[in-house]
Amino acid sequence: MPQRKFIAHPSHGVAWVTGASSGIGHALALDLANEGWRVVVTARSEKALQELSCKAQEMPGEIIALPGDVRNTQLMKDHCNAIEQEFGGVALLVANAGIYLPQDGLNADVEAFRTSFDVNLMGTVNVVLPAIDAMKERGRGQIAIVSSVAGYRGLPTSAAYGASKAALINFAESLKFDLDLAGIRIQLINPGFVDTPATRSNPFPMPHLITTGEAAREILDGMKHPTRFEIAFPKAFVRQLKALGLLPYRAYFSLVARTTGWNKKHRAG
Repeated sequence: MPQRKFIAHPSHGVAWVTGASSGIGHALALDLANEGWRVVVTARSEKALQELSCKAQEMPGEIIALPGDVRNTQLMKDHCNAIEQEFGGVALLVANAGIYLPQDGLNADVEAFRTSFDVNLMGTVNVVLPAIDAMKERGRGQIAIVSSVAGYRGLPTSAAYGASKAALINFAESLKFDLDLAGIRIQLINPGFVDTPATRSNPFPMPHLITTGEAAREILDGMKHPTRFEIAFPKAFVRQLKALGLLPYRAYFSLVARTTGWNKKHRAG
């Protein structure tokens, strides 16, 4: 029997959600507040966070805006300390902040790669490590890292985004060995295509596209599961991608190029 893992509850402290000004983080913060959580939200736009806070005024919980850029290591450490001292401590961290900058490999931008890694990978590290320091003192806590199915294997336009998300998958997997020993639960969230302003720019079909609300519900359900490490959805799409991951490279590249229309794109170019 797998061991039951710690499941954070509003009575344990507060939830901290990064990247909450829009998309999945926005929807998830509202769902958590609706379940009675006191939710601290972080993103660069203070205005967007204040608007989000207002939306939760009639809910059982509340949303507290703590704006900032996750790339700022010291600021994220200060934010975590403030949550510990002023709001009851971090019981649940959802490291969701991320950016998608599609890249054409024939005309790539080195700064897009730098920004992708600074936000997606180092921005996650900047919030996860202070949270671990706080949680290990209590001997409990729950951390969910938002990566992507794009981290499973390479996909068109995703040389920067997918590489940063693959790094997050490895990051979460590696941390699990140590965090298990400290009573801190870590989970990995791998969404498929979610309807956000960023994904609407994709120049290829997006199968199994879901709304941010649907994504937030999948995440909430997964975080309450007693043993699950990976929260990946939609399930049919995840199964397809994991099956693709078993293919040898020749078959993989050929199939992905056909299904995304990339073989026709390059012929036309």
